[in-house]
Amino acid sequence: MAYGVLPERDGRQHGVRRAPYLAVLPAWLVQTLAGERERWPLWLPVAFGLGTVHYFQLANEPSAYLSAGALAATALLALLARGRGGVLVLALLLFAGAAGFANAQLRTWAVAAPILEREIGPVMVSGSLISAEPHDGGWRILLRPREIGRLEEEKLPARVRINLAESLVPGPERLRLGAEHVVLAVLRPPPGPSEPGAFDFARRAYFERLGAVGYAVGPVRIESGQLEKRAVGESWRNFWNGLRRGISDRVQAALPGEEGAVAAALLTGERGAIPENVIQDMRDSGLAHLLAISGLHVGLVALTVFGVLRGLLSLLPRIALYHPIKKWAAVAALLSAFGYLFLAGATVPTQRAFLMIAVALLAVLLDRTPFSLRLVALAAAVVLLIAPESVLGASFQMSFAAVTVMIAAFELLQARRQRRDGVEDSWLLPRGPVRRVLLYLFLVAFSSVLAIVATGGFAIFNFNRFACYGLIANLVAVPATALWVMPLGLISLLLMPLGLEGLGLHPMSWGISLILDTAAWVAALPGAVLLLPAMPAWGMAALVAGGLWLCLWSRIWRLAGLPLVVLGFASVLLAPVRPDILINEDGSLVALRDTESGVLLLSQDRSDRFSAELWLRRDGAAEAGLFPRSGAGARGGLACDALGCFYRKAGHAAAVLHDNRGLPEDCARADLVVSRSPIRTHCRGPDGRPRATIDRFDLWREGPHAVWLSEDGIEIVSVQERRGRRPWVRYREGFRD
Repeated sequence: MAYGVLPERDGRQHGVRRAPYLAVLPAWLVQTLAGERERWPLWLPVAFGLGTVHYFQLANEPSAYLSAGALAATALLALLARGRGGVLVLALLLFAGAAGFANAQLRTWAVAAPILEREIGPVMVSGSLISAEPHDGGWRILLRPREIGRLEEEKLPARVRINLAESLVPGPERLRLGAEHVVLAVLRPPPGPSEPGAFDFARRAYFERLGAVGYAVGPVRIESGQLEKRAVGESWRNFWNGLRRGISDRVQAALPGEEGAVAAALLTGERGAIPENVIQDMRDSGLAHLLAISGLHVGLVALTVFGVLRGLLSLLPRIALYHPIKKWAAVAALLSAFGYLFLAGATVPTQRAFLMIAVALLAVLLDRTPFSLRLVALAAAVVLLIAPESVLGASFQMSFAAVTVMIAAFELLQARRQRRDGVEDSWLLPRGPVRRVLLYLFLVAFSSVLAIVATGGFAIFNFNRFACYGLIANLVAVPATALWVMPLGLISLLLMPLGLEGLGLHPMSWGISLILDTAAWVAALPGAVLLLPAMPAWGMAALVAGGLWLCLWSRIWRLAGLPLVVLGFASVLLAPVRPDILINEDGSLVALRDTESGVLLLSQDRSDRFSAELWLRRDGAAEAGLFPRSGAGARGGLACDALGCFYRKAGHAAAVLHDNRGLPEDCARADLVVSRSPIRTHCRGPDGRPRATIDRFDLWREGPHAVWLSEDGIEIVSVQERRGRRPWVRYREGFRD
């Protein structure tokens, strides 16, 4: 038989007849696989995602012939395997993987746009305004440039992002979407990782068609005249961006301060106005997910509209008895979720949430079961098809992990209930209001625990931190958001055209205040945040593989995924040794590891704070020390003088030069010489052997460097070496004598 199992007509399995191609598999495995037949389609998006991840992990851009050949070969294999159960499934999985690979490459070609080659400016930048949002006390604007100084037209980036100080903006009302804006700014290419293996902002910018970033050094001027005409799609985006900006301004005008900034973020997705201390408290308390528009928010909007409309229609007997009010409410909920999707910026979490809710509401319209893992699989496949690069982002990973684990857990509870032969558990179906409240709180707690477990590994992998008291905070914040904040926010949006939004916003602020107070209290608890070193890639792979095996199968063998999940979390303790020396892109910041305490020592604390914070975060450390002053004595293997610093570890010596006058001496006694200036002569020791060097040209060509000093030798790895040759990577050659 195709699947290796031969059922009798009464549904009982009389035995297992093994097909020739399954002869090598144990009988129990064949029978188990056949029993999981309904779960097989769930693995197709997984294979699609694996193909996508494989494309992004390659060191060099693959040939288009390779992608097309793999796709054609796997498609042919699937056609030849028709009617051969297990082989067909394997062929389809291979085809899905090849399709994910090819789709990612097509997406890379489709979004290709010029990237600024080097830092330029100050130059005059003119272009139409795509978006504007508050940022760090000022504004962050996105322009579609028409002119950038004397830059040739064919080299103009598709989009440019510029940070503006508040004093350089004539007034928020003057920033008009679609209008021509002119500003004097310094621009540079989107920066790459701050150390090998770290987050690559340049890659994300490439897929956003963002070719330059920078900051303004002069006031913004808005050209008079009519707005530039755009295509239908661009006009659609401008409409929603303008609507989002207008709603955010009115919300913050009605609710000044932290509450208004958070309310605007919940309704429109714009978080730029939220103070940094509030964002930090939300992160440390495990409530950061409330600030990112995700499935919770979209679901609450749809559920509120569905419940309220259905409740109101049920009060009208003539309509309730003779019309499908449940389906009417489902249509209204779908439309409201669609509008909220674009109002919130159509980010990956909102796309995923809308797709799932849309399919669930469609199931209601068709009188089918609305929630299942197939919904998640469908949503994941669509998101990966549209934006394959999102698989590398924390947003995609955490949102899908949380919803997959929760649905799998509730499916398990439902199956257990059905096996009780129709006997209803009183705790599952409480009859009184008190027991319903208790059940709701239990479900919130249970869902929070599942979400924390599901997203904890991704939080460690992407942010190197774990909120230890997230359950406590979520028990207060999630009910407040679901029952008070979001319904009142929806009421405020409905009243806004009448100018009566304050009637909903002011009560909404009471719930927001409760959430913020809870976040501040939990974040202040001792040990609220656990800082951890960077999780290795193999640990994340084990965690994902184990989690998928545990969630996607339904039989007892699913428990085989637990050891992989445990191994994934334990990989933090088995993480590779962190670098002993880190150097940023231009050599202005160097970090050395204290040989006694293991703490990073920074060459200064005023330059490139972003790199310093990322190094500390990936170290799992809260703070760093500074290089000892000249003549202050050695510290942790490091001693400094007026010309530079000398560092010893594992029998090796490294010199960090401040002044190249010390180069002859350091070349004579150091195994590695690091200099921010060019080293134009050969650096050799007394024995004539060349010394390892990292100078300005190396940093210019290859980006930040990481160095390990061990008894086995000196290992030097650059960012460009890890990134390889990909479309989003800039290559620099020359400048070496």
